[in-house]
Amino acid sequence: MKEMYPKNGKVILHVDMNSFYASVEMAYDPNLKGKPLAIAGNVEERRGIIVTCNYEARKFGVKTTMPLWEARKLCPQLIVMKPNFERYRAVSIGMFEILRHYTELVEPVSIDEGYLDITESFEYGSPIEIAESIQKRILEQLDIPCSIGIAPNKFLAKTASDMKKPMGITILRKRDIPKVLWPLNTNEMHGVGKKTAEKLQTIGIHTIGELAKGNEIQLKTLLGINGIRLKERANGIDHRPVDPEAIEEFKSIGNSTTLPRDVSNQQELFRVLTALADTVSIRLKRKKVLAGTLGITIRYKDRRTITRSKKLPNPINQNEDISSFAQQIFLKAWNGDAVRLLGITGNDLVDHDHAFKQLDLFSYEKDAKKEPLLNTLSSLREKYGKKIIENAGEHQAPSSENIGTGTSFNKDFLQIPPNKINDPD
Repeated sequence: MKEMYPKNGKVILHVDMNSFYASVEMAYDPNLKGKPLAIAGNVEERRGIIVTCNYEARKFGVKTTMPLWEARKLCPQLIVMKPNFERYRAVSIGMFEILRHYTELVEPVSIDEGYLDITESFEYGSPIEIAESIQKRILEQLDIPCSIGIAPNKFLAKTASDMKKPMGITILRKRDIPKVLWPLNTNEMHGVGKKTAEKLQTIGIHTIGELAKGNEIQLKTLLGINGIRLKERANGIDHRPVDPEAIEEFKSIGNSTTLPRDVSNQQELFRVLTALADTVSIRLKRKKVLAGTLGITIRYKDRRTITRSKKLPNPINQNEDISSFAQQIFLKAWNGDAVRLLGITGNDLVDHDHAFKQLDLFSYEKDAKKEPLLNTLSSLREKYGKKIIENAGEHQAPSSENIGTGTSFNKDFLQIPPNKINDPD
C-alpha cells in the first residue's frame, strides 16, 4: 500500500461528526431517529437558541443559532432537548480512541472534530480505505455519522470534509483547487467570516480565486498578517503539522451565557457574573494557569455587544478574585440598559509553576499563613513529581446550572472523570 502514498508530501484526514449533539441523543434514544430534533439552551424559554439540529429538522429550514420560537414556527413537531455535555464528552472520548488506532498523530480541535496524519499508516490500507474504515467503525461502535476529508494539508482536509454531509468522504488535491475552490465566494472559505469577506469586497475580492491572486500589500494593509495567510490558503498552501499536543495550547479561557430574559437588576447580573467566575476559575485550575488580564462581554437587549478588559496587578485563578474584578469592570462599562448576555474571559495566561505574586500589605498576612504548607507541597512535588499532590479545585467539575448556554467548553471536552466515561447520564 505504500505506493498509494506520496513520496514527499503528507496525507491528512479531517474527521467531522455530523450534527454531533443531535446524533448522540439519537444514538442514546433510537426512538428519536427519523424525527426532527434540535438541541437548544433555555428550552423552556421562547427566546432560547438552537445549538444544533439533525438533518430531519434542517429540511424544514431549522438551523443553528435560530431562536426557538422561529424554529417551532417552521417545524411545529420539532423535538427540543437540553444539551447533555457529559454524554457528549463520553462519546467524544470514544471517537478519538478509534482515531488513535490508525496513528498517534491525532489532533483534536473540538469535541466533535480532529485531524489525523496518516502518511505512515499505509499498513492499514490506502487513504480512502482508512477513511472508510474510520467512518464504519464510528458508526458501528458509537452509532454516530461522520464526514471525512482527505488532502495533503489541514486546510484542504477541513474544506473537503465540509463538502459532503452527512456520511461523506471527499478527496481534495491541490490540482483540484482552481476548479473546485476558486469559483466559490470568499465567505464559503474556511477561516473567512462574514466581516472578513465584507472587508475583502472593499478591494474587489469576491471569490476565493480572486483572493488567491490578490495583491499581498493590499491584503496585509487590510487584514494584517492574516491577509497573507488567507492568500496562501486560497492557493492550497498550509504547512501546519498535525500536532497531538495542540489541544494544550490556548490563549484564553472564558465562559459566557445567554440570559433567559433581559435583565437590568444589578444584583441579579452580579449573581450571573459570580456563576461565570466559578466556571472560569475551575477551567483555569484544570489547565494549571492563572489569568493576567480579565475581560468581560456585555450584550444588550438590542444585541449591541461591548467587551472591556483590565490588566490585573497579579495573575489570578480563584473564583472570588475573578468575580470581584469582573464586577468592577462591569460597573465601569455598563450603561444601565437591560442585558441579554454576559461573559468572562481570562487572558495573558501564565503557567502555575511560573507565576509569581507581588505581595502587598493586604495579601501578605493571608499568604504568609500559607507559606509552610506551600513549602511542604513544593518539596513533595520536587521529590515525587508534580502530580503527587494537587489542589482539590483542579478536579472540581462545573455544575450543570453554571454551564448555561456557555460556548467555551470545546477545549475541555477530554477533561471527564474516568468513572464517568461509561455513564451516559
